[in-house]
Amino acid sequence: MDTSDNTPDQAPATAPDDTNVACIARQPIVDEKRDVYGYELFDRSTAAHAHTAASDAALLFNALSYAGAEALVGKKTVFINCTHESLSGAHLELIHPDRVVLEVPPLAADASQQDIDACLPVFEALRQRGFRLAFDQNLLRSSYASWMSMASFVKLDMQAFALEHAEKLVKLAQSHTRAQVVAEKVETAEQFERMHALGVRLFQGFWFAQPQQVQARTIRPTQATIIQLINLVRQQASTEEIEELLKKDPTLSFNLLRFINSSGFGLSCEITSFRHAVMILGLKKLFRWAALLLTTSRVGGMPPAVGQTAVVRGRLMELLSAELLPPEESDHAFVVGVFSLLDVMLNQPMAKALESVALPQSIVDALVHNQGVFAPFLELTRACESGDELAFARAANALQLSNHQVNWAHLQALSWADSLATEDL
Repeated sequence: MDTSDNTPDQAPATAPDDTNVACIARQPIVDEKRDVYGYELFDRSTAAHAHTAASDAALLFNALSYAGAEALVGKKTVFINCTHESLSGAHLELIHPDRVVLEVPPLAADASQQDIDACLPVFEALRQRGFRLAFDQNLLRSSYASWMSMASFVKLDMQAFALEHAEKLVKLAQSHTRAQVVAEKVETAEQFERMHALGVRLFQGFWFAQPQQVQARTIRPTQATIIQLINLVRQQASTEEIEELLKKDPTLSFNLLRFINSSGFGLSCEITSFRHAVMILGLKKLFRWAALLLTTSRVGGMPPAVGQTAVVRGRLMELLSAELLPPEESDHAFVVGVFSLLDVMLNQPMAKALESVALPQSIVDALVHNQGVFAPFLELTRACESGDELAFARAANALQLSNHQVNWAHLQALSWADSLATEDL
């Protein structure tokens, strides 16, 4: 499989060891007209590029949670290199299988026939769940005959055999499997034309495109908060208790909403509330997600003051809006407040920061355009922080709220945020 460490055309803007950047390379798989059929993804977040079960899980997780699946692969099929260990990994339960092809390597050269046949139950279970499997040309060896019926794709490495052997390999694949043949590592026009003449319709390699690196600025919760979430799930805590934890950490809630609304999760509707996200995901998948998030998190997280301010804003907007808006709108007001510092967290414009998370238009209008039903509440919330008495009076009057009402709500929000912070100690 095409796992060589090819250098992308453009150098990354940020060093690979930056813990706030997820680096993923993609290489297109194209048809004979050079239209993109799908993308093979490569992890570029670490200097070593070690290919392990853990890196497989991290690659899928980062693709869905950080880089934004829509921006990374659109509606195309995703090809992911796997180890045999990762094929049994629980992380695969988190993704929708329809658009994912798992690339399966051969076993070690000294593997016995018993070892080869022992893989079949894993393959069959994956296929029953809807995953498609891809194999390299080793599948066409007699010792791997039992695997042939499992193949949806056979990838022929054009650098692994002489061109005069191409016809034999293509005919073997066509006669012994129902798989689509992919010519990979195609580097010359001669290779393309020969394989196309043999009936191959999918291609990958430098002759078409080198891997292109995609980066995303990330915000990752502290490990302590993620461990809290894992403990709540293991204790089978109520949806309300889990929602409370999500409310206290903007990075945690942001990552959850972005993940559950990614195309890889396969939902047909957008999830915009924390409670709905927890209910849709369920405790088992929430545990898997949190465990994967823990492996990609760091000890420090973002600066505590930023998260604390965001939490205060969320709670204050929730309390203020409860005076004037229906309950469901108060939930949205909380999201506006808690996400109002995403531009600071991600160090990018707010509109860009919101691209990878699905939110109601009313929330986007407030955060990006300072318009709509929540904009006056956000303005008042910011005025409470600024110490500008004129701005405070103007914003409070616009909502017909008294100084007493606003000050009481602000004190309640500060107290609530402090109590949450104390729970972490």
